[in-house]
Amino acid sequence: MDQIESVEYNAFETANGNSHTDHGWKKVVYPKRNRKQKPADQTTSGTHVPNGALSNGDNVFRSLEEQAEDRRRRILAAKKAADASDDSDLARSKRRSNGYDDEGYGYGDSEGEIGAGKENAKVEGAKKPKVKKEKKPKVTLAEAAAKIDASNLEAFLVEASESYASQPEIQLMRFADYFGRALSGVSSSHFPWVKTFKESPLSKLIDIPLSHIPEAVYKTSADWINQRPIQALGSFVLWALDCILADLAVQEGGAKGGKKGAQHATSKSQVAIFVTVAMVLRRKPDALTNVLPTLRENPKYQGQDKLPVTVWMMAQASQGDLSVGLLSWAHNLLPVVSSKSCNPQSRDLILQLVERIVSNPKARTILVSGAVRKGERLIPPPSFEVLMRLTFPASSARVKATERFEAIYPLLKDVSLAGAPGSKAMKQTTQQIFTFALKAAGEGNPVLAKEAAAVAIWAITQNVDCCKHWENLYSDNLEASVTVLKKLIDEWKERSVKLTPSETLTLNKTMKSLRQKNEEALAEGGASGASQSLYKDADKCCKVISGKLSSGSGYFKGVAIAAVLAAAGAAALSANPEVIEELKSQVESLDLSKLTESVMTAFKN
Repeated sequence: MDQIESVEYNAFETANGNSHTDHGWKKVVYPKRNRKQKPADQTTSGTHVPNGALSNGDNVFRSLEEQAEDRRRRILAAKKAADASDDSDLARSKRRSNGYDDEGYGYGDSEGEIGAGKENAKVEGAKKPKVKKEKKPKVTLAEAAAKIDASNLEAFLVEASESYASQPEIQLMRFADYFGRALSGVSSSHFPWVKTFKESPLSKLIDIPLSHIPEAVYKTSADWINQRPIQALGSFVLWALDCILADLAVQEGGAKGGKKGAQHATSKSQVAIFVTVAMVLRRKPDALTNVLPTLRENPKYQGQDKLPVTVWMMAQASQGDLSVGLLSWAHNLLPVVSSKSCNPQSRDLILQLVERIVSNPKARTILVSGAVRKGERLIPPPSFEVLMRLTFPASSARVKATERFEAIYPLLKDVSLAGAPGSKAMKQTTQQIFTFALKAAGEGNPVLAKEAAAVAIWAITQNVDCCKHWENLYSDNLEASVTVLKKLIDEWKERSVKLTPSETLTLNKTMKSLRQKNEEALAEGGASGASQSLYKDADKCCKVISGKLSSGSGYFKGVAIAAVLAAAGAAALSANPEVIEELKSQVESLDLSKLTESVMTAFKN
């Protein structure tokens, strides 16, 4: 430690020149700290003492200034000599740390220290040669997977399950850790997943990477996965997707914040993440349905660059459950196809997935019978509308993919319309379908109008409440209504046999209501030009259908009479012949309210 020097502080003088040395003021000087001051503070022509008075030749600080100036010259000389011998940045940095700064003001106590610092820097540089990291041997995925021992994996999973018994999410992370270590030797060159996903058909992608995993290892993993809660599995799938997309961002040039995500992703082998998430989705497909809303609503999971990964995940789930595969396709991917930004490559990949699903020999049986899965329709009405419009575009809007949609449409239509007739959920579904089908029937596309009208008629026959809904939508969808009416006449023989007596009555009332609307519009003069022509066409169609309902009502009248006779009883009716005649007249008029009243009268008598 530097010695503390003490000098008298004699700057305070009296008017007669006497020095007051008995004030007790002393100045404590730290020589080493003073040496750190800048040249401008030490070598000015008029040095100031602390009280602001100019110093003279006899100033007590003069000797200190001379010493500092001398030291500065010696340090600068040493610096120049050192720079001449080695002018590299590294050497200069070493010298600074061992005795002086950039301006040449020493932090050491002597020139010897500076020289020693230079020598030490050279020795230190010689002591730290670069050590090459030993590279692990790179192997293929098949080679690394073949070395995994199923019994060792099983023991590891048992231990992980016991150690984290109440934390299934951590258990799954440990599961990924195991494969991360086992497959750590697989290099990116042996698993170029980004390039493969972009260039390979789905038929090849679907087997990546599980085709390389030994059967015993897969079975051990699957048995363990089956025992994990579905919520934890869904969280694991989302975590794995985040890792995969982070790696994708880095490989494609990265995005803001992508580097941090990549570090998180590459903390485990990428191939291990693909292996484990594929196992989870195949054994527990519902893990995917749990995260579908997140994938659909969060922008970070959208974008056509991410599409191959999304399709790959859905394909894995469809391997375990066709219904999950179709549900995820209809809810998340079908809307993408209808967007204007969808390119042909994305459209092709999306179609490959659904084509693979419906090509399964058991697809019709599984999908139609399971059209509603846990209260959710595999193909909800909005998705069915998209499907219909893609299958029946205007002739000028047809593309190569149109024929592929036409091929899969019949089965997907049956799935869209399947359900328990008369149930509350099905009534709501048919009303939604009728609403968009009626609108589509009047858009001026003849091909679409024909199919939409057929679907609207189906909705009416499934749910008579659609008839009342039609009455409310009629005036705003006049052209579409004419199309539906004409279609109903063309298909009358096929449709009429499916009508129950109650549905026949409801449809007949609807025709009367529509005719009344037509007459009012024509009588009031509110309809002119094209509207007037449409009202006239609609009115003709309503009359034809009403006539068919009346002429074909004999069967229904017979059924009604038989029901009445059975309900009232032959004995009661035989005692009241006048009631029989009344019932017959009510059946003839199909007035059910009066018919019911007559039946009740017969019972009372």
